[in-house]
Amino acid sequence: MDSSSSSSDQESLRPGDHVHPDRALIVGDGAFAMAMATAMARRGSDVRILSHTATVRDEINAGENKTYLPGYKVHGNIKAYTSIEDACAPDVQIVLLVIPTQFLRRFLVTNLAKLPVGCPIVACAKGFEVGTAETPYEMMVGELPGKYHRHFAVLAGPSFAKEIMDGQPTNVVVASESREVATLVARYVSDGSTLRAYVSDDVVGIEVSGAVKNVLAIASGALDGLGFGNNARAALVCRGLAELTRLAVAAGSNGRAMAGLAGVGDLMLTCSSSLSRNFTVGSKMAGGMTLEEIQGGTNAVAEGVATAKSVRVLAGRLGVEMPICDAVYRALYEGLSPRVALAELQARPLGAEGGLVAGE
Repeated sequence: MDSSSSSSDQESLRPGDHVHPDRALIVGDGAFAMAMATAMARRGSDVRILSHTATVRDEINAGENKTYLPGYKVHGNIKAYTSIEDACAPDVQIVLLVIPTQFLRRFLVTNLAKLPVGCPIVACAKGFEVGTAETPYEMMVGELPGKYHRHFAVLAGPSFAKEIMDGQPTNVVVASESREVATLVARYVSDGSTLRAYVSDDVVGIEVSGAVKNVLAIASGALDGLGFGNNARAALVCRGLAELTRLAVAAGSNGRAMAGLAGVGDLMLTCSSSLSRNFTVGSKMAGGMTLEEIQGGTNAVAEGVATAKSVRVLAGRLGVEMPICDAVYRALYEGLSPRVALAELQARPLGAEGGLVAGE
């Protein structure tokens, strides 16, 4: 099954079936964490946010997350905590892990005995861990006790936080090895009007798509910063999707997710908007800023910067050719000029396009 579900999938997720959890726990206090918290709070859920600092906790409880989402009023059903014991009430019905991939393992190891048992635990981060090249789902399986495993899910898709906050139509996909868990999470996060979730069993495809698209967004931002137009961006998205698909299939994906919301959907979004943190990194690098200068000027995390390292490792391990992602890595960490990187890509030997899986 993929994010463009069959008719039987649609029957299982009729608009009238949307239900809201009485209480939800959101681990994380960034823009997307606030957006998901707000989406559920608007439907009547009591939402508890586990913040990583007292400063952000106090901002949220005072009515505005000025650090990560300034200009938006915090919904009255949301309350923030810095203690997981205080935030994690015994009747929590869903947990969303909305923290950067590089910090997820540390959270899991520190709190593995404190998370609620029997409710869905949903990874919302996108990326591979540096050093292991593991996805959030793999880290959850590796670090949390077996009693949690059948409740794991991941959420992905084109979903800028500010547009969710503004009530704009947004579609996402929930993947799990358990159809029952994926369906339950989809019902919990869908509201029947602006936020809609599909279900999938392609956990690998969803996670690889969510990770690699961030690296490709850096490349797209660089094209924008160099002054190139729609032809270049369209080529990047198409050839980038081919790279993404090759890696996902080699990693064990059934190949379906890449044509859906987490694949082409999120790739189109992040490669075409300055709201994307990764796109912005690429644009600024093409404009002459160093990576250190870019990262020093923002609180937000651009996952693609770290993910570029892991994509290179994983592609090498699996024997997958990914020239665009490799060029992004070299631009980030080896001083390759974005303009030279583009010239090298365009000068590669000609080849047959093929399909998304087999394309060269």
